[in-house]
Amino acid sequence: MMPCYAPSFCPYLVTPPSTSVHGGSHHRRPTKRNVTILYPKMSLNNNNNNTSNPNPSSLLTSLTKLLWGQSLPPGLLVSTARATWNATWRLMMSQLAPSDPSGGYARPASKFRLPQKNISSPTSLHLYVALPCPWAHRTLIVRALKGLEDAVPVSVASPGQDGSWEFKQANGPGLSPGLDKANRCRTLREVYGMRKGGYDGRATVPMLWDKDSKEVLCNESYDIIEFFNSGLNGLAHNPGLDLSPSELKGKIEEWYSVIYPNVNNGVYRCGFAQTQEAYDRAVNELFGTLDKLEDHLTTSRYLCGEKLTLVDICLFTTLIRFDVAYNVLFKCTKKKLCEYPNLHAYMRDIYQMPKVAETCNFSEIMDGYYKILFPLNPGSIRPIMPSTSEHEILCRPHGRESLSAALPVFVK
Repeated sequence: MMPCYAPSFCPYLVTPPSTSVHGGSHHRRPTKRNVTILYPKMSLNNNNNNTSNPNPSSLLTSLTKLLWGQSLPPGLLVSTARATWNATWRLMMSQLAPSDPSGGYARPASKFRLPQKNISSPTSLHLYVALPCPWAHRTLIVRALKGLEDAVPVSVASPGQDGSWEFKQANGPGLSPGLDKANRCRTLREVYGMRKGGYDGRATVPMLWDKDSKEVLCNESYDIIEFFNSGLNGLAHNPGLDLSPSELKGKIEEWYSVIYPNVNNGVYRCGFAQTQEAYDRAVNELFGTLDKLEDHLTTSRYLCGEKLTLVDICLFTTLIRFDVAYNVLFKCTKKKLCEYPNLHAYMRDIYQMPKVAETCNFSEIMDGYYKILFPLNPGSIRPIMPSTSEHEILCRPHGRESLSAALPVFVK
């Protein structure tokens, strides 16, 4: 890493140093003539009458010109930087994304599962989410479709620079990051730590919290959406909507066993792969499954037939992020989702259902991926959003009504 110069740095008062490359194996001392020509180029800004505000980028550019002129950096420096970055990257990835012996991403299991918990009161629930997260997005959609907004208040965390979830002053209307409404904590880790016995594991979203018992009820997304679907009908404004009817449970489980490892987690297996072999395996399974889904949706409006189910919600939250994040950042580059006509129309069909679009915050999604996942995007530069993911495009007619005679019941 190049040094960062303090504002008081003045090139005219410093004797040009001897430079070396990796242990002094190569030395080059500028001549007096070289100093006279090069030093004025190291002015801290373009205005020679104002040198009070140094420009670090200009300093680095001038320094590299001093060291090796217009040529590329010496090969030994490049190889040393590459080795150093590779070692640092592997260290950071080991914390961000644990891997198996082959270098494939091994997602840690959720620690808190709902079936083993006793809920003291349905009115004591509080949901913690973050808008970039597809797993948390599932819970927001089912909460909205079932009409549970009043019964289950929500606190929206945002990613901090170290990758942890934190709470900050609300910065926008509607569903946007804000303060912790239940416990007034600064970070989600603090909330987890409030439970009896404390907690030193990963503080993940979504997380369902019991305000009365001060306990983490669940941090497994699928448990939460099943509970929201059937466990709170007495408080729901739309109790008639059943996203997991008994006659379809077998199909739901069958489809989920396909989309979870290969699509939901599959995009992460691509993005977090730490070997070429692990990436190749994950990307082939991902696009093989997308091809299968594209064919299936030719004659079926939803995965299990004419009815929207929980497994559709689980697929949707990955699809809606595919072109804006996974295709680029996670190297899922074989195709964009918009190149799958049936899948893209299927995604638009769900997006256009009442209340669903309000749960999709593309600015937060893109910031959460491109500006926070430093090992994957060290420059933190966020690309422009693809036009096919803009609201106006997503609201275009999807034409899938002809595949279904029965429409789901929603509260507008």
